[in-house]
Amino acid sequence: MMVVRTIGITIYTIDGSGLEPLFQAGDRVMVNRWSYGLRVGGKDGLFDYGRIIRQAVGKGDMVAFENPRSPDQVLICRCTALPGDTVISNGQTVVVPSLKNCADRDYYWMESDSLTLGFIAEEYIIGRVFMVVYSHDPEARPWTGWRPDRILLPI
Repeated sequence: MMVVRTIGITIYTIDGSGLEPLFQAGDRVMVNRWSYGLRVGGKDGLFDYGRIIRQAVGKGDMVAFENPRSPDQVLICRCTALPGDTVISNGQTVVVPSLKNCADRDYYWMESDSLTLGFIAEEYIIGRVFMVVYSHDPEARPWTGWRPDRILLPI
């Protein structure tokens, strides 16, 4: 099971309500670590960052990624712009950096329904969220608050 969770699929808990109604606080979501290629190496690793069988992130994908400011925190947002796309944010036109435009890495523009996170470097992306495994209202008692309509709900 540890091997599967390390290199295949992992589960994260949704803490907030920024992506309602798609996700609700207390949802346990499954993330495919292979969806964009398996991450290897990186900041603290023995090797430089890379991906095995690299795949591009798709526009509209629900993506799990490490918070660049707090690596122990995992965020989930929608990818709304790909490397090289043009975005208008706060009245300003911004081009999403890409390797083709001489950036040091590819970036993606991430947003939730209530928050614009902006540029996220590819090396922080963990994988694509593809299913709500189960859901429990975090404010309910352990034996109540289960949401049977959200069991094995595909995204």
